[in-house]
Amino acid sequence: MGDRWHVEVDRSLCIGSAQCLHHAPDVFRLDSARQSHPVTPDTDATEQILEAAESCPVEAILITLAEGGEAVFPPEE
Repeated sequence: MGDRWHVEVDRSLCIGSAQCLHHAPDVFRLDSARQSHPVTPDTDATEQILEAAESCPVEAILITLAEGGEAVFPPEE
């Protein structure tokens, strides 16, 4: 993909379904409260990260371009 992304998890939305870990186990971890967080918020863009965000049942994963902040997921309507 070539881009750098900034990945965040909205902890007020996260329900700990762990779908993100299923799709991108090297990118996300669950803490002791079973809420997800990115291991490294600024990372290379990968299909696995996008799949993790798309699979989140509550859309708690937010992806923006690291440079410029343009929304990658969820897409702006």
